Amino acid sequence: MSKLLYIEVSPRKDRSASIEVAQSFLTTYQEGNTDSQIETLDLWDFKLPEFDSDTINAKYSVMHGEDPSPEEVAAWDVISKIANQFKDADHYLISTPMWNFSIPYKLKHYIDIISQPGLTWSFSPEEGYQGLVTGKTATLILTRGGEYTSSAELAAMDFQKTYLEMILGFIGITDVNIVLIESTLDVEAKTESIAAGKEQAISCAKNS
Repeated sequence: MSKLLYIEVSPRKDRSASIEVAQSFLTTYQEGNTDSQIETLDLWDFKLPEFDSDTINAKYSVMHGEDPSPEEVAAWDVISKIANQFKDADHYLISTPMWNFSIPYKLKHYIDIISQPGLTWSFSPEEGYQGLVTGKTATLILTRGGEYTSSAELAAMDFQKTYLEMILGFIGITDVNIVLIESTLDVEAKTESIAAGKEQAISCAKNS
């Protein structure tokens, strides 16, 4: 049985454009993949551990091949559990708004937890960095207030799409579909953008 992990980032819930479009994807995906398990991870209802001194020291113990302290082992066990939950999926759906030209801090916190040596990536002087989360697919539902695809100047301010594509590729996920819902600050344009986004999301789900 395959597994889809849906990571929900917006705190606006029934008023969220990214969640609304994501639901179109999920409905279509479930209809076409009745034997697939869907797990929803609401980052506003999921307690993420602080990346404190024990955790960062455990990370460097892993990277340098050192023996961690008992406190570091305990901290790393928590990190490993969350990263393994992420890696257990075959497909990913992430719906997120743009905040201050980038992603909400909840999603950045989650990424900082799961992006760890030996868990989602590795490094060696001979091969450099290698992603460990391979053979998987992801769909990103991205909403933003402006039309960042309209000019090179605005595109240079987009640290939402570019960052997510980079970090997913870094950990090994290179098969990524992007659904953009732009101009959400304009009421009329928002309606049209959501409708187009739903059509694109449904198409992505049918091909997943």
